[in-house]
Amino acid sequence: MEEAATEVNEDVLEEAEHLLEPLEPEDDGTFFQVTNLLNIMDSESAKTDTTEPGLDMRKTLASVIITEKATTDPCMVMNALIRCLQVPEISTQRKVNVYNILQDIIQQEGEMEERCIQRLVAIASKQMRDITEVEDFETAEVASETLVALSRNHFSLVMYELQHHLKPLSLTDEFVIVTLAKLANGNVFEFMPYMGITLATIFTMLRLANEAKMRQVICSAMETFCETVQFYLRHLEDSLYPVMTEDQFAVKLFPMYRYFVTVWLRHQDVEVKLAVIKSLKPMLSLLLPNDDLREQVYDYIPLLLAEFQGSLEALFITQILRQILEASVTTNTPIPPMLLHPIFTELHVQVCTKAPVQQQFSSQNLMEIVHCFVALARSYPKELMKFFFSQVEMSKEAVRVGTLALIRAVVSADDPKMNIKTIYLAIRVVKNTLSDTRSKVRMAILRIIGQLVLSGFQEKIKGWGLKYVSVQLTLSTYKLTNRRECFYQRDLEEKMVHKVTMDTVKIITSSISGMTNEFWVRLLCYIMETDYTEALTPICISLTNLAENQIHGKDTEAGMAGKSKHVDLPAPQKLLARLLVLMSSPYKGEGRGIAMLNLLRTLSQSIAPSMADMWEQEIPLLVQYLEEHTEFTWNQKAWEDKLIQFLRNSLKKTRGTSWSLRLSKELNNQLETFDSPSLEKGFLYRALGFTLGMGLEADRVEVLLLELLYKTDYSNDFDREGVILCFGLCARGQVKTVLNVLHDFEERIQESEQSWQIGAWRKDHPWRRETVKSALMVMYSCVSSYCHPQMLLTHVDSPITAKIIHHYSSSCQDISLKMAFMKSVVQVTKAIKSIQDPEDFQFTHKSALTSLIVAIIKAEPPDHLASPVRSMAMDAVSQLSTLKPFYSSEESMELMDISIHAIISLQPPGEDNESVKTLYANALSSLKRLMEGLLKRQLDPRGLQETVHLLEKWILSEKEWEREKAMTLHLHLMQIYVQSIGVCIPLKLGQFGILVGLIAPCTCDVHRRTRLASTDVLSSLLDLHVSQTCSLWGATKEQELKKCKEDLQDTDMDKISSASSRIAKVVCPEFNCDEVVSLIQKLCENIGAMDLQHDRAAVTWIGIFLQMRVKELEDKVAEILGAILVHLPVVDHPEVRRHLIEGILLLAHYHQETVLTSLLRQPLPMESHLTEVWLAVAENVPFARTMLHGLLGRLQSRFTARINAISKADIWRLAAVDPLMTLCTIRLLMEKMDQDDKFPDLFPDLLYTFLLQLGSSHGPEAASPVLKTWRLVHTGSLPQEMTLQRITIKSMQLLVKRLKREPLEQALEEQSVWSLLETGGTFLAGVSLMARLCMQNAESYMQRLAELMLTGMGSEVLSCCVSSTAICVEFMSDPVLHQEKLLRPVVLMLEKGAGQDKDETLQVLSLRALGNMALGAPRKVKQYRKLLLEKCLGSLQGQASCSVMAEAMETLTKILAELREGDIGSSFEGVSEQCRAFFDSESELMRLKAFTLFGKLAKVVGISKKHFFKGEVKRGWVSLMLHCQDPCPSVAQACLATMFQCVHFWGWKSLESSFGHSNDSINDQMTVFQTNVCSVLAQKKPAILCGFLVETTTFMKSNLSRIRISACALAGIIVKQLSAHYLKKMDLVGLRNSLQDLQLDSDAGVRRAALETLKVLDNCNQHWLLASPRGLP
Repeated sequence: MEEAATEVNEDVLEEAEHLLEPLEPEDDGTFFQVTNLLNIMDSESAKTDTTEPGLDMRKTLASVIITEKATTDPCMVMNALIRCLQVPEISTQRKVNVYNILQDIIQQEGEMEERCIQRLVAIASKQMRDITEVEDFETAEVASETLVALSRNHFSLVMYELQHHLKPLSLTDEFVIVTLAKLANGNVFEFMPYMGITLATIFTMLRLANEAKMRQVICSAMETFCETVQFYLRHLEDSLYPVMTEDQFAVKLFPMYRYFVTVWLRHQDVEVKLAVIKSLKPMLSLLLPNDDLREQVYDYIPLLLAEFQGSLEALFITQILRQILEASVTTNTPIPPMLLHPIFTELHVQVCTKAPVQQQFSSQNLMEIVHCFVALARSYPKELMKFFFSQVEMSKEAVRVGTLALIRAVVSADDPKMNIKTIYLAIRVVKNTLSDTRSKVRMAILRIIGQLVLSGFQEKIKGWGLKYVSVQLTLSTYKLTNRRECFYQRDLEEKMVHKVTMDTVKIITSSISGMTNEFWVRLLCYIMETDYTEALTPICISLTNLAENQIHGKDTEAGMAGKSKHVDLPAPQKLLARLLVLMSSPYKGEGRGIAMLNLLRTLSQSIAPSMADMWEQEIPLLVQYLEEHTEFTWNQKAWEDKLIQFLRNSLKKTRGTSWSLRLSKELNNQLETFDSPSLEKGFLYRALGFTLGMGLEADRVEVLLLELLYKTDYSNDFDREGVILCFGLCARGQVKTVLNVLHDFEERIQESEQSWQIGAWRKDHPWRRETVKSALMVMYSCVSSYCHPQMLLTHVDSPITAKIIHHYSSSCQDISLKMAFMKSVVQVTKAIKSIQDPEDFQFTHKSALTSLIVAIIKAEPPDHLASPVRSMAMDAVSQLSTLKPFYSSEESMELMDISIHAIISLQPPGEDNESVKTLYANALSSLKRLMEGLLKRQLDPRGLQETVHLLEKWILSEKEWEREKAMTLHLHLMQIYVQSIGVCIPLKLGQFGILVGLIAPCTCDVHRRTRLASTDVLSSLLDLHVSQTCSLWGATKEQELKKCKEDLQDTDMDKISSASSRIAKVVCPEFNCDEVVSLIQKLCENIGAMDLQHDRAAVTWIGIFLQMRVKELEDKVAEILGAILVHLPVVDHPEVRRHLIEGILLLAHYHQETVLTSLLRQPLPMESHLTEVWLAVAENVPFARTMLHGLLGRLQSRFTARINAISKADIWRLAAVDPLMTLCTIRLLMEKMDQDDKFPDLFPDLLYTFLLQLGSSHGPEAASPVLKTWRLVHTGSLPQEMTLQRITIKSMQLLVKRLKREPLEQALEEQSVWSLLETGGTFLAGVSLMARLCMQNAESYMQRLAELMLTGMGSEVLSCCVSSTAICVEFMSDPVLHQEKLLRPVVLMLEKGAGQDKDETLQVLSLRALGNMALGAPRKVKQYRKLLLEKCLGSLQGQASCSVMAEAMETLTKILAELREGDIGSSFEGVSEQCRAFFDSESELMRLKAFTLFGKLAKVVGISKKHFFKGEVKRGWVSLMLHCQDPCPSVAQACLATMFQCVHFWGWKSLESSFGHSNDSINDQMTVFQTNVCSVLAQKKPAILCGFLVETTTFMKSNLSRIRISACALAGIIVKQLSAHYLKKMDLVGLRNSLQDLQLDSDAGVRRAALETLKVLDNCNQHWLLASPRGLP
């Protein structure tokens, strides 16, 4: 059959070559229609790639149209589609769409032409194999699917095509193999004839498949082929002609299996490994049933085990291994022994070690491994257990835990092949680990024991297993009850051990039919002894099961009498006591109450046969109660009452016996087993007291009570209260016994006032004196509460109350003792009140108790509730007030005064807190009774004010209930007073306003009762005030007040606020000015004390009173404003703040100066509330401008003469304020006012004032006494940027910015005017530059600035004069003063400034300004020449400083340019002489100005002064020549220019052109010039030259080294030019000595110049000696 399948139809092959040729068009219309539809599909495909999937509808519709058309003419459509596939450069998406449509057409029923099918097969096969790019895979896939679809009706054609491309020893295309696999999967029986040749051909390709992708494809195909073969074999009867048997298939598969395992499984690619492993499973399904091949498969197990060490997922390998092992068990074919240990090891390691992170199926892998070990245990139990034994010998916890887990799995396997010997061996392995104390190992062993029981091997655990469970139960309980916080992890592990132990116990007790007595006893002892009560529920359930089994006779081996229904128990009283106490918390430990009740019911005959019948009736009722509730719905007290009733009914059954006394002993013994506090121990005290009260033997009860007193830890509140309750319950039936025990206890502890030796009785818990005393007091009171009423009257005064007072009075009276005392008093008084018929019982100790309680209340802190003492004391007073004898009126008043403080602060309790509600209600009722009794017995009007003051803090409370109670009490007092007395209360001046101010905000309280009560209080106060002042309060106002009160009952807060405002308007006329002030002060003081509604009411009242009375409050403005400003910072709500600020603004409108001064006297830095006030001012632009004028006046007043105040407004206006605060305020207003406002009328004043202020900050008055004193109010150091200079400059910058003159703003920044102004040294330069720029860019403001400047120049404040003069310097250089006709007054002011000698700066600036007249008003210079010359010459002739004289010369230089010689007059000589005198000044500035001025004089001089000036030139000529080389370049240049302007005065033309015509240096040219001058003088006027030499010698001592050098050089030139005749007349010796002295000069240049001159002098001497043999005389 295979040979037949390989034959190829020659005709078909020959025809196939032509099938790939393009089809000739048969119907172009169909082709074009199909093409258009395909185009639509392509375009929609492109859209769906980028947009929503909903656009795929058109694509689907086009496909459906083509498919529907194919139903009528399939061949035509298919040919068209095939033709589309043959179109060159067809897109991949087009091919996919065509193939999908072809698949839909093929699935339709209908006949198609054979040739069409052949052509489609050929084309699809070719395109499936032509894979060159990644996109071709999609085409190949759909082509493959198309071939598969064709195979359903044309299998032979498709199969022939594929087999044609599947050739031995030639690697085919991957999609050929993929398609073959699909054909095999879809056509099982048709494919079977080709299976053998297909497998054989593929096997020949294995060695050629080197790429990972191809290997994966082959493995996947093999997996499909094997599954196909399995399906074929399972349905072999359905095959028409069987092809091969299972063995034949297996023989053909095994070579491929071997190649896969030996070669491909070792490939590095994980994907290849995975593909190989997945293909092995179906292969093994065919190979393992074959006996011959099975053993060969075993040979390759090591290769599979080796893969566990690789990166492959272990699960897949384990599944293969499990398949092999289970086949070995099934076929009973053993695996070679040499392979067992490697298998054991590899699998065991995976169980005992943590799986790698990349292993995704670790849990499934562990399950597969368990199945493997179970299979191994079936076949090789001995070998496996031996391996397990060797593993548990290792000490590693993980190895042991893993091994034990595998043993448990083996034991749990429900397999009949698992024999007893296997279990026996497993138990041996487990026993070897019993000594391991690690938590996980213990849990594993316990689980194995439980599994043995569940698997039916109960007999195997008796002995060792039960003992181990018992030990673990005890051990885990011990560890959990003694755990430490630092071992949290260990505690968690121990909890797990305990849980597993309990689960094991439950399994054992429910499964084992025969139980050892030892295990029963251990469980019972566990209940009696354990402190870990969480495990009691399962233990009780287990014991109940065991007991039921034993009682019904199911266990006869333990020797228990089943017929009598008794079991072995500990003492019945001990068991009952234990279970009763534990049942007090029935829902702990998973509901232990029901389990214990069931255990009691089961053991009733064994515990107490007399109680058994009663228990049979009552225990089910208790169980029902617990079942009907949960731990969230039950009531502890109700449950305890049920248990106590159950105990009472039980003890009644044993009346007349000692059963109850023995039970009491056991309950007493149980006390030490429970912690304090706990519900169990609380119930234990209660049960013990009840049980002792039912005892019949008083002496034995006394012993137990006394023992209880001694062993109680009184420092523990819980234990102390428990013992007290126990004694009280016992007193119900044993009151005398209890009192005797207490008396005996007090005597035994040897109590005395001097010593307290009670601590000797307890070394573990030494008792404190006060603790024991408090316990004894409460014990006595508790006895009075529980004892019989008749017995109470006998013992209440003595010893009960007497002992209570004694113990309290003899202690240190700490808080705990006070609380115990209060509790005792309340209990005693309640006990007395509970007596039905006390007759005329007089409580003799009432007075003493009341005194002690009052002292306690007074000792409590009055401002806070530090402890419950206050509330407990009020409760005691409330109780005592009802007993006889009653309090006197004086005592009642004192108690009420104390009680008000203690009661109003108590918050009303919640509905679910009955105890606090009772205490609260009793205290309030006591307070009301005390108040009523006080007012009825004594009516004292003087106490009213004190009471109101006492209630004030409660009236202002933020808590609604406190306000309500306080206002109600206030009203109650006022009504009682008004009803009882008709005389008004005399109030102090202003006190009425304080009282109304306290009540007024409450008229807007959120509580209606509080509002109405406050209105009633206000009415009462008005009545008192009217009667005192004889006011015109009439019925009309009374009626209006009544209407307002009615409106206050509304719930609308707007109406309530309106009513409160109307009340304020009604009562306002009744106030005088002082009362208005006190009212506003009180209202401000209480703002913020309550809620927002009260604050709104307060500010509303303030606003109304200010509006109605503002004009009358001139003398009170400061007080009112001070009150508002003091409290404004603490006001949080914006609305309240706004109303207060509006009040300030209202005051400012009518009393501006007072308000302004008050605001400016606030400290810096400006706080937020003050800033907010000024922001509110800025919002009202007209008012803000008015305030700005006022602020400017405050700054300007510092620079003007002080005037005397003639009014109160003047006093406030002239009051001293901080200029820094004023500046900050002005800046804030400018910043926040309307941005469009450029301050056209304020700009000059602001700018000028800022400059003056800045000048004063740099001047000597910067730290004025006023400022120093005012700075004391600053709360701390001011910020670094908050200085007068910086704030002033920032204000000026803001002012310029508001002016919106960009050129001015830009110029100020570019020329660093702000930096100049900030520094004192450059301030005046900055002022001048500021004035200059303002003249250039703000011409419209110059007139006002000039006027302000003129005013400032006349100020008595020096800094003001200086700053104004600095401005004037710039103004004088501009025609503005002349144009505004201000020149004359300005000149007069400048004359005054130039003439004073107190301030040098002012003098300099005045001279400079006068000099600038030549720039601004040059024509006026001649007019004022006499003044100008006089002031300048006076400055030069006086004792003025250098700067003044320099400025005078500069001024002269300027004005000389506008004058002629005749204008100067006689001043010319003085100016010339003074100017020449400064040629040799040490000041460079003086020399510069002198040379410049001398040069200007040389230009001005005319004929009349020429001779005089010529003499001045000759007298200053040496200085001119020397200073041409002045060390200061500017001086040298000025000197040189002046010298050449004066050359013509010599009258020698040759000298005028002897300088500046060569390229030599200045020094060389100067030397030549000096030589020419000296040469001319030596020829024409040698006497003058001799004088020059003498004068030059004096310059050799100049302080300037350059001058000394020039002097030496000039002396040398002169010596050279003078003849011997004149030299003989000179003092050459003096010249030589001067030159020799210069040899010691520090300057090297001086030394060289002196040496050169000496050489010249020596040369001259030698020349004279040669000319005259006799030598020089």
